[in-house]
Amino acid sequence: MQLQEFLRSQLSLPEKSIVNTVALLKEDASIPFIARYRKEATGNLDEVAIEQIANLFKSFKDLDAKKQSVLKTIKEQGTLSSELEEKIKNARTNAEVEDLYLPFKKKRQTRADLARKAGLEGLAKIIMAQSTDNTSQLATRFLSEDFKSEEEVFSGARDIIAEWINENTYLRRRLRQMFSRNARIIAKPVKKEIENLENSKYSKLKNIDEPLNRIPSHRFLAVYRAEKLGLLKLKVEVNKEQAIQLITKIILKEKASAFSIQQIELAAEDAYKRLLKPSFSTEFLKLGKEKADRAAIEVFASNLAQLLMAPPLGAKRVLAIDPGFKSGCKLVCLDEQGSLLHNENIYPHAPQKQISQASAKIRSLVNAYKIEAIAIGNGTAARETELFVKKAGLSREVSVFMVNEAGASVYSASRLAREEFPGYDITVRGAVSIGRRLMDPLAELVKIEPRSIGVGQYQHEVDDKMLKEKLDAVVISCVNKVGVNVNTASKELLSYVSGIGPSLAKNIIEQRNKIGAFKSRTELLEVQRLGDKAYEQAAGFIRIKDGINPLDDSAVHPESYFIVEKMASNNGVEPEKLIGNHSILHKIKPEQYITSDLGLPTLKDILAELEKPGRDPRKGLSKFEFDPSIKSIDDLSPGMKLPGIVNNITNFGCFVDIGIKESGLIHISKLANEFVGDVNAIVKLNQHLEVTILDVDKEKKRIQLSLID
Repeated sequence: MQLQEFLRSQLSLPEKSIVNTVALLKEDASIPFIARYRKEATGNLDEVAIEQIANLFKSFKDLDAKKQSVLKTIKEQGTLSSELEEKIKNARTNAEVEDLYLPFKKKRQTRADLARKAGLEGLAKIIMAQSTDNTSQLATRFLSEDFKSEEEVFSGARDIIAEWINENTYLRRRLRQMFSRNARIIAKPVKKEIENLENSKYSKLKNIDEPLNRIPSHRFLAVYRAEKLGLLKLKVEVNKEQAIQLITKIILKEKASAFSIQQIELAAEDAYKRLLKPSFSTEFLKLGKEKADRAAIEVFASNLAQLLMAPPLGAKRVLAIDPGFKSGCKLVCLDEQGSLLHNENIYPHAPQKQISQASAKIRSLVNAYKIEAIAIGNGTAARETELFVKKAGLSREVSVFMVNEAGASVYSASRLAREEFPGYDITVRGAVSIGRRLMDPLAELVKIEPRSIGVGQYQHEVDDKMLKEKLDAVVISCVNKVGVNVNTASKELLSYVSGIGPSLAKNIIEQRNKIGAFKSRTELLEVQRLGDKAYEQAAGFIRIKDGINPLDDSAVHPESYFIVEKMASNNGVEPEKLIGNHSILHKIKPEQYITSDLGLPTLKDILAELEKPGRDPRKGLSKFEFDPSIKSIDDLSPGMKLPGIVNNITNFGCFVDIGIKESGLIHISKLANEFVGDVNAIVKLNQHLEVTILDVDKEKKRIQLSLID
């Protein structure tokens, strides 16, 4: 099976779009680059469609590698027929390849092998011919030292037949279809762990029995986790009688003898119980896990994208506070670029409760460093610190923001943080991260392992490799949507730019330190090991502020500068005079500038970019305030309406920060009056809501919320 045939069978996209996208992927073009700057080639496919093609392209390469490995192994055994070779080459899935390979796979000695050594394969063939009834005479001919009785002889023959049944590719395909449609996942308590199960959060899962193809991903991952903990035993199965009936229907001939029917039915039952059922149970449990992983990873990826694309405050002077009680509050003052200017501790809360000294210090720092905004981490003592700051008696209006500090401790303890702030302790580094998150969430969060940010469901149960690949793709997409100022970006941020990577990012930083600020995009070509290909991939996403060419601070790719120059010339102005010049830009007809390489999609992008060059796709930051009367779970009661911020989204609902230690859950059934299939269709991460308290379990620290009035 050829690549194009494989992709066409999986995608409902124009063949030209598929062919051209694959060609670009083979040239190592990144998905953001293809989506933004190769629209004519792809037929204007978006990143989602291109990623789908890229994933299937990878799957095809993996499948092809599997086929080549199997073909080589069978060929070395001297058993590769032209018919088998053709079947393997045309297989569409790994499961099909494995089924074809099964008879040739090296395995430990089986019961069927012992029977063959005793010469019972001939008897098995006679039984499978399904025409004889002379059982005693048959058995006598095959008696041996290892198979001394009639029953032992027939049992050995059935072992061989059971293996043939197990290796029958058509039968396995039909049985796989049955499992695909009808398999159920069943969870039962481990007897010796029943008490521990009852006292755990998995107690409600002790009698799970539902269709495998319909179990929600979060429930599958929960029972999977409970099995890993030894609390539950999982199995996947179909109706045994129906499965055996399917096997016998395929194996038995229309006029089979009564003796053959009896022996084959016994062999079929044994084959299913001992070989087929365990094999398919393992296979479909694995498939269920992969499906649940993909669903959970999609939730995590969607949350991460929303978090990375959160509105930035921008280049402002910030006072950041990492709040605490006994240990005090760590203060840091940052300039517009996020550089550390000053740090110290204050102790406004018990047990020290130095309120007047702390208030004076806040006022002093705000004035001395011309602070424009205050960022407070939303951890321990956050609400108390927010209230203290608002009562500190500042001489002018300074906006106060609560900042999600999830993962800040991971960054502050990292090698990267130690390299950036070698002379400071972990509390200073954590406070700096909180302040920078307010200024530019994307630039700061790329420094943290995405799974440490804590915006997913069961992220510690999903496949590590699959999760990392998806989350890296999300970060790359977000970074390139926003664009990167090459003269201020960190190595970590630069490494996510299309075509760059960690090694070239390091070289760019070294070149920047050597020559000072880059004045043009073309100067990137002077960076060590950054060649034409990397430049082509990266240039459109790199921004040069106050450079030689104003277009270098836009998303117009250098390869298209000539068309901007032509537009400017035709309108009697210099290229820089086109930028932001609405009266001229609205007169330009993009159809007049179509070339063999540039079509309408790219030309429209160029005109939109010239109208608002370097525009940030992220929305503006808006202030939010929790209800000041709510300080702990003890202050809550059913029926209350409170402001809240969505801080995590799962497939079963969303969690909302209402300003106390515990987040509340809005179950998917309580998001709207009508049925909700996708939580993200109703709410987004960091969205401001007004929620109603449904129930408060103070003992278990659980809060049930609703969006339905």
